[in-house]
Amino acid sequence: MKKNQNHDIAMSFGIIGLGRFGTALAISLAEAQKEVIVVDKDEYRVKELRQYTEHAYVADDLNAETLEEIGIQNCDVVVVCIGEKIDTSILTTMHVVSMGVPKVIAKATSYDQGAVLKKIGAEVVYPERDMALRLAKRLISASFLDYISLDDSIEIRQIKVSERIVGVSVEELEIRRKYGLNIIALEHNAMTDIEIKPSYQFRSGDVLVVIGKVDNINRFVDNM
Repeated sequence: MKKNQNHDIAMSFGIIGLGRFGTALAISLAEAQKEVIVVDKDEYRVKELRQYTEHAYVADDLNAETLEEIGIQNCDVVVVCIGEKIDTSILTTMHVVSMGVPKVIAKATSYDQGAVLKKIGAEVVYPERDMALRLAKRLISASFLDYISLDDSIEIRQIKVSERIVGVSVEELEIRRKYGLNIIALEHNAMTDIEIKPSYQFRSGDVLVVIGKVDNINRFVDNM
């Protein structure tokens, strides 16, 4: 496996740790026709992944020498999915970062662990927390359908049109002037339109896809 010279598009991935998160990630990448190296100490888990990638390795010790022999340093992106064993997670991440892998992502289960991983040089993800936030947003907002968090302050969100704005045009809504939001798509009856005219009048069942600051989106939803 050779490292991709065009780092704008990652072609090869290393997944260290085959718990539920790591396994699901590895399978998704392999099914997307990406080159994937997977590593875990559990022989059964590794064996299960060999139907998806020929680069599946059992490793009891995740030291730098072992990882280098496996070829982790040749990956464009390495994801360390060892959230529960904090010492192993930190040491493994440190080894991968020191190898010069262009992008290292590490799973964390606490903010303290995440803070250390960030200082080492990894991008940190909190899968359980992110799933909980997504579920909470679904439960507390009747108009909320789905969202993509771009960072801590900006989201792309689907919002079901309320009866109050049915018959109101895009121009009359003034969503950009009043809320600083941009409509990037409009969904109706399973059809998506990305060329929304200012004269379009909202209909019952419409779903807006907007991008903007989280606070502004929440304010728009509250006032809709």
